[in-house]
Amino acid sequence: MFGRGAWLLAGAVAVTGMLVLGPSTPVGLPFARTVPADAAKDVVPNRVMTWNLCNPCDQDNVDRAAEIARYAPQIVGLQEACVRDVERIRDHLANLHGLVYHVEYGPVLRNWSRCGGAPWKPGGYGQALLSAAPMTDVVLEEYPHGGSEDRGYLAVTTEVAGQPVRVFNTHLAQRRQESVREEQTRVLAPQVARYDRAIVLGDFNAVPESPELAPIWALAEDTDAGCRPSSAGDCEPTTDWQSKFDYVFLRGLSALGHEVLDSEYSDHHLLHTDVTAS
Repeated sequence: MFGRGAWLLAGAVAVTGMLVLGPSTPVGLPFARTVPADAAKDVVPNRVMTWNLCNPCDQDNVDRAAEIARYAPQIVGLQEACVRDVERIRDHLANLHGLVYHVEYGPVLRNWSRCGGAPWKPGGYGQALLSAAPMTDVVLEEYPHGGSEDRGYLAVTTEVAGQPVRVFNTHLAQRRQESVREEQTRVLAPQVARYDRAIVLGDFNAVPESPELAPIWALAEDTDAGCRPSSAGDCEPTTDWQSKFDYVFLRGLSALGHEVLDSEYSDHHLLHTDVTAS
């Protein structure tokens, strides 16, 4: 049998190993943490990010997780997301970067070609929300008209800046489907209007001056202080084709600053903002 000293030594070795190697990693991945040199060391409170992952795109979820970990937002809204990919991103964030998130999924489409699985059991595709704080009152709503592809929004309640906040993550109809997007914002806007504090983020597939965004602009402001529907030229592009399609709209909250960050892993840039209660 081990003596007390031997047990203490074994425990010390185990603790040292955990400190050196970090949390356990998924099978097949290296033990060393793949943390970028300038990555945040913990979740940044009150930081909100939106990112269209690009799908179908042949990207590694380890790389996607590393991009998110670099900025470590409290809330991450993903679009064009497969459920299985989000599960892996969540696990990589925890195992490789020490960032723990709750996840809610908002698939509005079952698609084998996009999300794998089997033809008779395809993967779920749509939106997802990752939050360091718990999420409640989850609602997944599919728009009555999705245009060329099913679309919808995912809504949750969580805590931001010390206050309960309703968070909406949406992906509107594809380009050149203005009338469909107009119908979709007419569905979304009344739900946002029910809350004094709300964050509406996602890929809206429309530039700021687009008429279909008017119901959202009437309720909230973009985190980019210089970006308004009447001054679209001042809005920073969020896509590889130099258009602003991605937004974090704030209602009852104020932006402390925001960044648009090009990513080699998607045709959409990462957009994150730090917020405070108004």
